[in-house]
Amino acid sequence: MKALVFHSPKHVSVDTIDTPVLEQATDAIVRVTSTAICGSDLHIYNGLFPQTRPLVLGHEFMGIVEEVGSDVRKLRPGDRVVVPFAVACGSCFFCERNLPGHCERSNPGHYGPEGNVISSKGGGLFGYTDLYGGYAGGQAEYVRVPYADTGPRKVGAELTDEQVLFLTDILPTGYTAIDWAGVRGGETVAVIGCGPVGIMAMKCAWLRGAARVIGVDREEYRLERAREIASVETVNVESGVALEFIRAATDGRGADACIDAVGMEAHRTPLVKISNLVHGQLGSFVAFKLAVSAVRRGGIVSVVGVYGVPYDNFPLGQLFDKGVTVRFGQAPVHKYVDQLLMWIKEGKLRADDVITHRLPLAEAPRGYDIFNTKKDGCVKVVLKP
Repeated sequence: MKALVFHSPKHVSVDTIDTPVLEQATDAIVRVTSTAICGSDLHIYNGLFPQTRPLVLGHEFMGIVEEVGSDVRKLRPGDRVVVPFAVACGSCFFCERNLPGHCERSNPGHYGPEGNVISSKGGGLFGYTDLYGGYAGGQAEYVRVPYADTGPRKVGAELTDEQVLFLTDILPTGYTAIDWAGVRGGETVAVIGCGPVGIMAMKCAWLRGAARVIGVDREEYRLERAREIASVETVNVESGVALEFIRAATDGRGADACIDAVGMEAHRTPLVKISNLVHGQLGSFVAFKLAVSAVRRGGIVSVVGVYGVPYDNFPLGQLFDKGVTVRFGQAPVHKYVDQLLMWIKEGKLRADDVITHRLPLAEAPRGYDIFNTKKDGCVKVVLKP
């Protein structure tokens, strides 16, 4: 089969590799009909998450079930499914508590309670390095889906692939940010990052009754997209007045909730790059620091942008003085996906309007390049095997 394979930082190619087969009685084989490139894939592409052997990338995918193992009860060949990005058993301590990203069984090689950089990670993820189980991802013609009775959700023919594809990650991740932020109605929400996850968070903030939503980014084309499809106010962080803008909009207090939808791949100044070398850090946490400054006292900062290493000068004293609540982590997609699917069916929520580029799988390397370098107004790339 054809698949997008990571070989080394900035080097990916569409290769012919073996088609996956059932390995466990709980597996399914899915023929991929649509897949997407996620900002998290860029962490591997740019070398921020180490991967030393070739690996099929991609954790946002859906398709048709081709084959199921003998112990699979909920799926059968021909079912059309979307597949959450976390590989979860469904029955361990954490899965039973709606924390599928912390599954105790899906990452036996690197799982542990510490949560450190290399040797103690969470549960398995599709296409997300050997640190997270080494599972081949979905930017391919076929993919093996472990624990097939736990993750995949069946979808009907009345919905197109593009309407439901982002239930795999960016839509539930955006919703997670808003749920963790405690948005119940009437709040001012500032979203740092107007990429796909940030825009989904904005849409979900309105759905949860926010009174005002402000988007922050440094790329004008993404700010324009956020205004167009999420109906938010925006401010360009390069203007130097983003913090003042948010405070002025809230009588000087700051936003009730701030969402960090950027993570460690925020823009780095030369000074930050030097600091990284000195302290052995990767990427930047300037988006998080802006969120901490922009949130009001007693407010909530919700972090769904990915961070992979410790950082020097973490604003602990500021968080303490302001009494800020912070929530971090991977989205528990399995927890929210069914409700979000219902809202899509009812027309309350739309996710496919973030797509700017549609490419055949054969052009996936070009898709990575334009997404990574922010060419051609790229917000989201969908690939068709």
